[in-house]
Amino acid sequence: MTDWVDLIQWPAFAASVLAAWLVGSRDQHRRKIGFWVFLASNVLWVGWGIPAGANAVIALQVCLAAMNVRGLFKADDR
Repeated sequence: MTDWVDLIQWPAFAASVLAAWLVGSRDQHRRKIGFWVFLASNVLWVGWGIPAGANAVIALQVCLAAMNVRGLFKADDR
């Protein structure tokens, strides 16, 4: 695996932590941003997982992305 692929996991990690913090906010706008940041983290994790051969991580991120999209729609319903 190349060095640049290894570097993807750190922005993915940071995006995941930031998204969790934003989704936990009482402010609706911040929560909505958090869902988008979670989706970005899902893409980053998949981008890391494919060359790393981390199939469980890829499957997890696809499932989490689906839940994030669901969360976006539920947040709009409120």
